[in-house]
Amino acid sequence: MTQNKQGVIERIAGPAVIARGMYGAKMFDIVRVGTERLVGEIIRLDGDTAFVQVYEDTAGLTVGEPIVSTGLPLSVELGPGMLNGIYDGIQRPLDKIREQSGDFIARGIEVSSLDRTKKWSFTPSVQVGDEVGGSAILGTVPEFSFTHKILTPPDKSGRIRSIVDAGEYTIDDIIAELEDGTQLRLAHYWPVRAARPVALKKDPSLPFLTGMRILDVLFPLVMGGAAAIPGPFGSGKTVTQQSVAKYGNADIVVYVGCGERGNEMTDVLVEFPELEDPKTGGPLMHRTILIANTSNMPVAAREASVYTGITLAEYFRDQGYSVSLMADSTSRWAEALREISSRLEEMPAEEGYPPYLSARLAAFYERAGAVRTLAGEDGAVSVIGAVSPAGGDMSEPVTQATLRITGAFWRLDAGLARRRHFPAINWNGSYSLFTPILDSWYRQNVGEDFPELRQRIQNLLQQEAALQEVVQLVGPDALQDSERLVIEAGRMLRQDFLQQNGFDPVDASASMPKNYGLMKSMLSFYENASEALKNGATIDEIIQNPVIEKLSRARYVSEAEFPAYNDALAQELTTTFKGVKA
Repeated sequence: MTQNKQGVIERIAGPAVIARGMYGAKMFDIVRVGTERLVGEIIRLDGDTAFVQVYEDTAGLTVGEPIVSTGLPLSVELGPGMLNGIYDGIQRPLDKIREQSGDFIARGIEVSSLDRTKKWSFTPSVQVGDEVGGSAILGTVPEFSFTHKILTPPDKSGRIRSIVDAGEYTIDDIIAELEDGTQLRLAHYWPVRAARPVALKKDPSLPFLTGMRILDVLFPLVMGGAAAIPGPFGSGKTVTQQSVAKYGNADIVVYVGCGERGNEMTDVLVEFPELEDPKTGGPLMHRTILIANTSNMPVAAREASVYTGITLAEYFRDQGYSVSLMADSTSRWAEALREISSRLEEMPAEEGYPPYLSARLAAFYERAGAVRTLAGEDGAVSVIGAVSPAGGDMSEPVTQATLRITGAFWRLDAGLARRRHFPAINWNGSYSLFTPILDSWYRQNVGEDFPELRQRIQNLLQQEAALQEVVQLVGPDALQDSERLVIEAGRMLRQDFLQQNGFDPVDASASMPKNYGLMKSMLSFYENASEALKNGATIDEIIQNPVIEKLSRARYVSEAEFPAYNDALAQELTTTFKGVKA
């Protein structure tokens, strides 16, 4: 039993509280602050003086009130019952908080992270005498349509002395015991600031498919990779992340609303439970965990929320699943770091952020990855972090630090959003370092010539962007017919390929075979039209050809009907332009 270390409050500065008399306390210990027992965490020690960041509002605290250390770091409880859950930044379920305190969170409230009365149907997969290591699978529990694997804590191992029979158990029931006396339950605790250990990190080889053509084709993300979505206010960061959460090929989704506006987070909390899971047909929430930490909540809890989210994601990764973590947004998290740092009177760096900003961001993003777990399972955590640079300034510290860490950069453009082009991702300002890694997968699973087709599409888009600058100066009539054809082909790629209608049930998400068919058809149009121009056809004849309308409608054709539609379109593209040749 850990002995509590008690001190008294000496100074209060917003969410930062300084206490003396804390001999024996450790860094990152959780403490209870004041007579209301507010939750806090020790973030600096100087002799017997502890600097504490408090996860709740400190209004009303007075100097001289007690502070008691629990001797334990900030930890989350991992086990059945987390799916379909909505938590605050330190894994307190918001529905239980509302039951106890109403619509506003009472200070010092203590609620259990998991339901301690519900019984789960446990089926063991190990026997007495079996040797188990860290993160070993003891058995399974059905949770909605998902199979929840019950794990040993990563730091526990030994020989099974006893294990229960299949039956109904609560998370507090002892289901197994090791020969050294360690008792195992359906759930266990793990500190959020410590990455869960793995056997090895694997080289990425599989794509994280999002259902968005511009991402899956031009700027792909690997399973276990990290991506950043920077963009100014109103450019669609949250909507893009929600779409990726719904249509991405991950098994589990963890969404962290870190410092977002209350009304925006409310939209997420209202809309997510109503979304249908395209994989199962049931509610998407049945494989989703939401962590809500709005901008009016204490900044210390905002700083902790991303660690809570990544720890939950690692837990499901250790079960052998692929997990996508949406962090919205890391800029608000960095602002929390800046505020806490200033309260502690630390030396500021660029724009007031602490000097360790880049190190903290790297430590967070580097917990992503495809891994072989301690139990031999293959799992992955893919992290997609939104960045909200003030005024859309991509040179500010958070964006630049994120750029150096992540492998995919999906830049959102306010100009595209104003023109109602969604997703508003700028194809000339985005990139992915994972493209060469995935080329062999695309050749084997989509099309042998897929990388070449992608390169030709990128070249066309770059040519069109350069010609548009000329058009703005001298007008389209000054261009040659071949250049006007490039502009028309670029327009079709922008409007009918890169753009997607999130409200259309067919166009909201696109498979890779359909993307490949659209790429081939649009490039076939450009090649056949270019040949027709060489043979004497006019650009006006080509632009007015009705086949262009059929190309535009192709993205709205269902997956089942698309192969036949695309074959007929390819035939028509060949014969039509033969007819307009002089």
